[in-house]
Amino acid sequence: MKVFKFGGASVKDADAVKNIASIIKKYDGEKLVVVISAMGKTTNGLEKVVNAYYYKNDDAIKCLDDVKNYHHDIMKKLFKASHEVHTTVNNLFVEIEWVLEEQPRNYGFVYDQIVSIGELVSTTIISAYLNDNGIKNKWIDARSCIQTDNHYRSGNVDWELTKKLINEIIPGATNGENKIAIVQGFIGGTSENYTTTLGREGSDYTASIFAYCLNAESVTIWKDVAGVLNADPKLFEDAQKLEQISYNDAIELAYFGASVIHPKTIKPIENKNIPLYVKSFIKPDSAGTVIGRDLQTKPLIPSYIFKSNQVLISIAAKDFSFIAEESLSKIFGVFANAGVKINLMQNSAISFSVCIDNDEFTLQSLLDELKKEYRVLYNDDLLLYTIRHYNQFTLDKLTKDREILLEQRTRNTAQIVIREVKE
Repeated sequence: MKVFKFGGASVKDADAVKNIASIIKKYDGEKLVVVISAMGKTTNGLEKVVNAYYYKNDDAIKCLDDVKNYHHDIMKKLFKASHEVHTTVNNLFVEIEWVLEEQPRNYGFVYDQIVSIGELVSTTIISAYLNDNGIKNKWIDARSCIQTDNHYRSGNVDWELTKKLINEIIPGATNGENKIAIVQGFIGGTSENYTTTLGREGSDYTASIFAYCLNAESVTIWKDVAGVLNADPKLFEDAQKLEQISYNDAIELAYFGASVIHPKTIKPIENKNIPLYVKSFIKPDSAGTVIGRDLQTKPLIPSYIFKSNQVLISIAAKDFSFIAEESLSKIFGVFANAGVKINLMQNSAISFSVCIDNDEFTLQSLLDELKKEYRVLYNDDLLLYTIRHYNQFTLDKLTKDREILLEQRTRNTAQIVIREVKE
């Protein structure tokens, strides 16, 4: 059993769907679980629907129509007008309309019920196209396999129940003539039959969950790049491909924000020593990058991760007392309750500084909560540079003529917060 994951860029239009079919054909006769994300920028489009609805913006229906038209255009190029897939997809979009007719509930709940439709639509379209073209497969609802708690937008997996369900459902879907199961990335289900999501870009994690539960031979993530690069090629013209990466380096890169792998992906497959391949769907026969337990990162060169739109928050006691363990415990509790991930932290005797993403839906409420007990100052429009396997030359080059607000180094990793330069 192999697990494949295709992201949004790999299914962005009709030609991309046809390309996926050509890749899967190369594995004729093998048992596959194929995890598929929403098409193109659909998740962004559905987020606009959520925000328009939740904040009483009249554009919610227009935003939804944009998403519908995008998918209908793809389907026109893949299917006849009489094909049943059109009705199935329309019914999925009706589920969003039902949510829009209700009174607003918790933001995270509304987000998950609406945004999850993107994956359901994409897998419906691709499953139908593959079946029509002789690649027999069974469409599986990931919500019937992956069970989570009610932590919307970042569901925590019930591993025992999820493993039981996956092993009940997937083997039956990949036996006989049909050896391929098509499932959605990013989504799970609760005991009350509500939909949860596993965190933005969580389809990689979905692939890892299935691989772990099925003791898969391998996981392959298909990307629009040659493999894992040491930097974003849009920012570094001379970005280099890493031929192989240790699990340790991979999880560090993912944790610090490398977009090629979701942060939660590595742990489940590392536990069972399942290799992870990152390959190009543009050049599927190329070697790509392999990530594994007994591998040393090669070549061992600096890897760069840039995060923009950062906020640096400084927290101090109102009475000028020490920020000690008791205070830190309370501060971490505030961040945990707000669901805010800390990208970098540093403390002194009287202050505690953190760097976080500037999320417009959580930042102000976080600041308001902190201000109840502490003095709070912050700077926004910042950049966070993380360099894995850094050297002094790379640090000097990145920080030349830049205002450094915070810097932190360990043996293998350097992180620097600087003020973003406005053009």
